[in-house]
Amino acid sequence: MRRLLIYGLTLTIGLLPALAKAQTEVTMEPKLLSLQEAMDYAVKNNSKAKNARIDILLQKAKNAEITGIALPQLSAEGQFTDFITPQKTFVPGEFAGQPKGTFTTLQFTPTYNSTATGSASQVLFDGSVLVALQARNAAIKLYEQTAQLSEQEVRYNVQKAYYAFVIAKRQYKILNTSLANARSMGNDVGILYSNGFAEKIDVDRVEVQVNNLATDSIRIGSLIDVSEQLLKFQMGMDINQSVILTDTSFDRNIEQSTNMLLAIEADYDDRTEFDLLQTQLKLNQYDLKRHRLSGLPTLAAFGSVNYNYASNTFSDIVNKPYIFYSLVGLRLNVKVFDGLQRYSRVKQAKYNIQKTENDIDNIKLAIDFQTAQSKTTLKNALLAMKNQERTLNLANGVLELARKKYKAGVGSNTEVTQAQTEMLQSQNNYFNAMLDVINAQSDLQKAIGQFK
Repeated sequence: MRRLLIYGLTLTIGLLPALAKAQTEVTMEPKLLSLQEAMDYAVKNNSKAKNARIDILLQKAKNAEITGIALPQLSAEGQFTDFITPQKTFVPGEFAGQPKGTFTTLQFTPTYNSTATGSASQVLFDGSVLVALQARNAAIKLYEQTAQLSEQEVRYNVQKAYYAFVIAKRQYKILNTSLANARSMGNDVGILYSNGFAEKIDVDRVEVQVNNLATDSIRIGSLIDVSEQLLKFQMGMDINQSVILTDTSFDRNIEQSTNMLLAIEADYDDRTEFDLLQTQLKLNQYDLKRHRLSGLPTLAAFGSVNYNYASNTFSDIVNKPYIFYSLVGLRLNVKVFDGLQRYSRVKQAKYNIQKTENDIDNIKLAIDFQTAQSKTTLKNALLAMKNQERTLNLANGVLELARKKYKAGVGSNTEVTQAQTEMLQSQNNYFNAMLDVINAQSDLQKAIGQFK
């Protein structure tokens, strides 16, 4: 209660500056979330998933840029020049009626000059451009698979956070029930002590248990807050938005779903990482082809139209006729020797292909290892949970018997206190074992590619 009062006072003080604004705002209603809804929300709102989808758009924009290389290139240019001090040229003096052997200067450059040029070019053949066009779809596929991998990671993290939150709330509920029972027993022992039917040590023993339970309740309450905040963080949800989880009765289906998972064999094609490396290999092969074809001649067509004007009088710029000329042509570029640069780039591309092939072999081994390890971990976790469930049932039976004996006057509160402690430890072990099973299931689902 004290913790709640302190928390409430702190929250109220923090909200004081926003009270006026809050009067006009609608209070955020709790959001009901199933596991699937939480995953779908996270895929839409998690920053990593959103950035992965933006990467796809970026690659599409890059593909459009690559396509533009193969399209006609058009440009226009205009220029006006005012020669403040026009350049002059030395010529023989006899051109100007001067003695032979002398030189004089004449101005051949007009004071004002303007030009207007339009040009166009079209690549007819370029091996590297041709390969780049062929690789566009593979590049898009690579980023789509990367985005899919990010979304799978988001679903995996959300599932683990979701069930951690569920288990923490269930543990908190049972712990509070135990705390209420311990306090009720403490009241009974206190009455017996007042009437001389119990010793002071019995009262202290029950009080110690109540204090320990209260401490555990505070700890689990904090764990619930952290678990809820972690789930919202994984989902990309406002931290102030309250949520109510609806998929809380999962323990009945644990064994059934576990047996189904254990029966599934790994298929490399179900793992996005494997498909991604296959796409990367294809892109590396395109890169090798691009460098090989870059040694071929390139052919391009070009043409231009030009208007030119020159005068010593600025006002003549709109009166005098312009000089017009145009041209078309073909440009063939043959690389005779480039210092073995292309040869070195081809070798680099081959090495990259070898590295990707090695990565593909390694991911196969990794998938086999992850699947086998996850299955073993899940089997052991399931056995441990069953064992802890039996232990918990026994502990509950012992506690119930101890309480009946105590109420009938043939047992002591020491037995009840000890049975309560053992039951709480069994509960804690059971919930930890249940969380281990859930995490192991999530790991196996990830290993066999079920988060697509």
